[in-house]
Amino acid sequence: MVGDRDPDAGWTPPGAPPSRSVAQLIADGTLDPDLAATVWLLVEGLVPLVVGAGPRLTGKTTLLHALLDFLPPDIGTREIGGRAEDFSWLPDALALGWPGEDVADLVGRLRGPGESPAPGTSAVRESGIAPPEQTYLLCPELSNHTPFYTWGLRARVLIRALQLGYGLGATIHADSLGEIFDLLMPPPVSLAEDEIRRLGVVLFLRRLPSEARRIVAAHYLRPVERDGEGHLQRRPPVVLATWDPARDEFDHFGWGAAPELAMRVGRSQAEFERELTLRATFLREVVAAGRTSVPAFRAALATYRGGGSAHTHPHSPNA
Repeated sequence: MVGDRDPDAGWTPPGAPPSRSVAQLIADGTLDPDLAATVWLLVEGLVPLVVGAGPRLTGKTTLLHALLDFLPPDIGTREIGGRAEDFSWLPDALALGWPGEDVADLVGRLRGPGESPAPGTSAVRESGIAPPEQTYLLCPELSNHTPFYTWGLRARVLIRALQLGYGLGATIHADSLGEIFDLLMPPPVSLAEDEIRRLGVVLFLRRLPSEARRIVAAHYLRPVERDGEGHLQRRPPVVLATWDPARDEFDHFGWGAAPELAMRVGRSQAEFERELTLRATFLREVVAAGRTSVPAFRAALATYRGGGSAHTHPHSPNA
């Protein structure tokens, strides 16, 4: 395991089971089946996913790793190596702003002889190029808090890599979209707004005084688009859902963006909406049946996928 070793905030290596399943988080009220179904469809389509929260020990990593169970089984993951990352697996790294082999060699020398290489892969091999359409990148955290986290130039290159079609799962210390932009636009990360818009689904998690956790807001960042005349269009983010503390329930708004969300993952709107209903129903049934442990939920998920409706559609590259 790399990163913060705290059992609540510690990073789980790729391929290791998460500490809680999506079904457990639904039973706990962290999210509801409808929001989980939306995230499922988007993550399955390799849309990036970022979980933000201000304080430590809120459960960002727990939530992220549970939701990564929605990745298709044939998609490989590659963990970003923090300050030791050299992007040797990244095609067109120079064009994305990585200084090249001299810096990579320096990083290797700083590791020292005999030390293990940067943590990095599960289904994707450590050597060679990681194909974007088959790879979901994993970043323990976008920050400079430990050597295992990713910041500065490396964070900039990582997020720019999304334009090639990679997915990304990451956490960040932020309570709002405004905070994310305020963190990533100034130096040393120095990303443009249009680049940050590629982060896809952004969930903000809050720990309540009761120690319960809730996703208080879920957003979809629209990438920059061109209209029919070739003009750039920068539309505001989509609010997928918000949590109402008075009712302790979620209000959903993603239906208004169903056509573009469907297009993002290579589905028709009718198919996308049908799958949302089917998957939310499946999640409710799993929770009601008490199949909430990680092994039980993964077995139920595999059975559902085996039925054909959840895993027979092509993955689309990120816009």
